[in-house]
Amino acid sequence: MCVIIVYDIGQKRVGKMLKLCRQYLNWIQNSVFEGALTSSQLNELKMKAKEIMNEEEDSLIIFTSRSEEWLNKEAMGKEKNELGSFL
Repeated sequence: MCVIIVYDIGQKRVGKMLKLCRQYLNWIQNSVFEGALTSSQLNELKMKAKEIMNEEEDSLIIFTSRSEEWLNKEAMGKEKNELGSFL
C-alpha cells in the first residue's frame, strides 16, 4: 500500500521519530515521509511510533491508499528530497 506520514513531535523525541520513519519510508520534506509498505510493516511502524510519542503532546498522521494511481503529487518550489515520482 502507498503511505504518507506527517508528524509533529516534541523536540526531545523528534530525532527518534525521524530515525524510525527513515527505516521504513523515503524522506521528502521536514517531518513528511512517503513510500510503499505492507500492512504488517505499517502496523510495526505504528507500534514503534507509539513507544516514542507522548500522545498528549505529539501527533502522527498516516495517509494510505491501496494504489499509487489514486494519488497525485505536485511539488511547488524546491523539493527537499527530489524523487522522480511518488514511491
